[in-house]
Amino acid sequence: AISSFSIFTFSFFAILLLLNSTTPQTQSPTKPCNDDPYKQLNLILYPNGTITRPNKPNTPPSLDPTLPILSKDLIINKSKSTWARIYLPSKALDHTSNKFPLIIFFHGGGFIFLSAASTIFHDFCFNMAKNLVAVVVSVEYRLAPEHRLPAAYEDAVEALHWIKTNQSDDWLKNHVDYSNVFLMGSSAGGNIAYNAGLRVAMVEDELSKMIKGLILVQPFFSGTHRTRSEIKLANDSHLLLCNNDMLWELSLPVGVDRDHGYCNPMIIDNVVRLKKIREFEWWVLVTDCDGDPLVDRSIGLVRLMEENGVNVVGHFTKGGYHGVQDREPLKANELFVVIKKFISSLPDHAME
Repeated sequence: AISSFSIFTFSFFAILLLLNSTTPQTQSPTKPCNDDPYKQLNLILYPNGTITRPNKPNTPPSLDPTLPILSKDLIINKSKSTWARIYLPSKALDHTSNKFPLIIFFHGGGFIFLSAASTIFHDFCFNMAKNLVAVVVSVEYRLAPEHRLPAAYEDAVEALHWIKTNQSDDWLKNHVDYSNVFLMGSSAGGNIAYNAGLRVAMVEDELSKMIKGLILVQPFFSGTHRTRSEIKLANDSHLLLCNNDMLWELSLPVGVDRDHGYCNPMIIDNVVRLKKIREFEWWVLVTDCDGDPLVDRSIGLVRLMEENGVNVVGHFTKGGYHGVQDREPLKANELFVVIKKFISSLPDHAME
């Protein structure tokens, strides 16, 4: 089955060569950053430590039987205010269909913004469940700076255990194929999927054996050394370099820099843990585009995995920008095709 994926992987190498051979364009001067990260990110910090964030539209779940995808919210940990929104193909309720692959999704937002209920992520997960014919569980994790990393990673791992052991919810119990589970995230969610995956792999329990792979969409990584794409696209309106730095300043543990392991996957400890992913024979898909300031870091991650024997596929496209799949339904649909092809090409796995 993997041989049928050769054309797909070749496109990655061809575009990778194109990206690395392109002479960087002259960059206009970087816009000055505000010294106050809260002002830079339009956050209001109150004396009691609470934060007000810019309002973004939310969408409630729906059990409307006329929809192709049903959705509902379930509490994971009440004390932490963590929960999950589950998306189920409505045809599952006819009791004649097979169980579905499970995609556990972590939303983006720089660890600081947005929610599993945010309209852009609700629509994305709804359409992903529809296009992939899969159960999707979108996890609501605690946000920084009130809850700095590794809080989001801890919530992610707790959510995985909750999903694995949940016997009270009929959707999870009756309609999930637990031999076909993937951790997925976009932007900061891609970082969470990656770091949560590393944590799970180190434990070597039933949970690590349940996971078949990681799907990292424009994963949010950084470092103290600037990449060419970060310099070239420093003023990109979708992810200003100033904002990128400030997101990390408010998300990382106090007192560490961007070469911390949560932020920079190239450090030695992460490389050691990558070998556990190789041992479990997980497959990893990394997707990005050359309009994303973080694309060089995505390319570097693919190279790192290849050098350490991890089963990895890179898919890189021309144009676009950071978060393009969240804002443009056509780009989201193109991504779903890539994901479906990736999963279907793995040994002993198939999708409808």
